Amino acid sequence: MTTLAQLAARHCKPLKGEAHRLAAEDAATLLAALPDWELIDNGAAIRRSFKFKDYYQTLAFVNALAYVAHAQDHHPDLGVYYDHVVVRYSTHDVGGLSDNDFICAAKAQQLA
Repeated sequence: MTTLAQLAARHCKPLKGEAHRLAAEDAATLLAALPDWELIDNGAAIRRSFKFKDYYQTLAFVNALAYVAHAQDHHPDLGVYYDHVVVRYSTHDVGGLSDNDFICAAKAQQLA
């Protein structure tokens, strides 16, 4: 079984095409390593809400996550609110979930 630390230690790779889309079983296995993340959109994406004390801490997390997204060249959809952030990952170039989504979700988990 893959752990959170193992996922977070990996780096995203450029992926294009449906051949890189994860099977539902593989996505479920990787999801087990990510506490509080959930499959959404019929298994095409993962999402988690991160709660913070105030707007300053919320934006600090968003800025740190933006740095990770730039470094990994894999970008989440974000909903930014006063005291929480909703983070959603899906790989548009493969039409669903890829390893990159779980790698970046693990990095986001460690940031929080």
